[in-house]
Amino acid sequence: MSKVVCTGGGSAGHVVPALPVMEYLIARSWQVVYIGSRSGLEERLVEPLGVAFHSITTGKLRRYWSIDNLFDCFRVPVGVVQAIRILRKEDPDVVFSKGGYVAFPIVVAAWLFRIPVVAHESDVSPGLANRLCFWFVNSLCVNFDSTQASVRRLVVTGTPIRKTLLEGNAERGRELLDFREKLPIILVVGGSLGAVRLNRLIRATLDQLTVEFNVVHVCGPGNADATRVNDIHYRQLEYVDDGWGDVLACADVVVSRAGANSVVELLSLSKPNILVPLPATASRGDQIENAEVARSAGYSAVLQEDELNVEMLTRTIREVFSDRSFWRKRLSKFRSKDSLALIISEIERAIANVD
Repeated sequence: MSKVVCTGGGSAGHVVPALPVMEYLIARSWQVVYIGSRSGLEERLVEPLGVAFHSITTGKLRRYWSIDNLFDCFRVPVGVVQAIRILRKEDPDVVFSKGGYVAFPIVVAAWLFRIPVVAHESDVSPGLANRLCFWFVNSLCVNFDSTQASVRRLVVTGTPIRKTLLEGNAERGRELLDFREKLPIILVVGGSLGAVRLNRLIRATLDQLTVEFNVVHVCGPGNADATRVNDIHYRQLEYVDDGWGDVLACADVVVSRAGANSVVELLSLSKPNILVPLPATASRGDQIENAEVARSAGYSAVLQEDELNVEMLTRTIREVFSDRSFWRKRLSKFRSKDSLALIISEIERAIANVD
């Protein structure tokens, strides 16, 4: 029986694509262990799979000056020591890394033990933690053809989509949301960690939008607006685990951040969408690149947050909804790869090629 240690964290985007991989391996009697951060979303997301979970101390790798960098300089080596202890105990055949700063200590520890590492990068351009990990990986799976990285082996696999999303049911979604009036549904997703400005903007549009739409707003943990809990055409969800596929299925238009996983999910489900990437001032620009790939292919409307206002957001939502048949026709041309099979093949290959 083979054993795999999976890792990745910091946000749901560094965990969710690993879930289909883990489910597949569990169904084939692999032993699966997950290593994540102490305070992240990882444990809650992998808990339904029933896998063993270990946490380590993590230090965030930043591209800018912060006093926290001083403390994190000590946290990273502590995390490496903890990862060494866990890997010595678990003795896996392979490590599958989904990236994020929590993955770096595990990847380094695996390299020290000569355990093969297969990593996956969702964004067009890899983040700092992933770029540092590339020195130690045997194989890198990427989402986009345009992704470039100096690694021993690079394979374009795409990103695996959760089975629950592909099997989402619109009627179940409407029952879950329980709107009194059957209006078209606008779904707004700020990302697993929320999006303060996007949350504020969408709430400012509600007086106009809820005249003709029901609005579902995934606002992030702790970001619900208590003054809006009784709005009959507005639902706030801090985060959605169960039923997310059904909620997506019943949405007529989706307004979303442009994390790579979110983009792939929307395109795979042929959902008319408006992407609002994190601005360069608040990120490394990865979402801007992801959104540009989708826009240039004709699959998404894109609004830049720095230029966005209530009038522009309201108008674009109405336009995309009005032209939803046009968008669905375009999206029907999107062809996703058999990402899960390609990633599993890389994992099996890494084990077979161990020195």
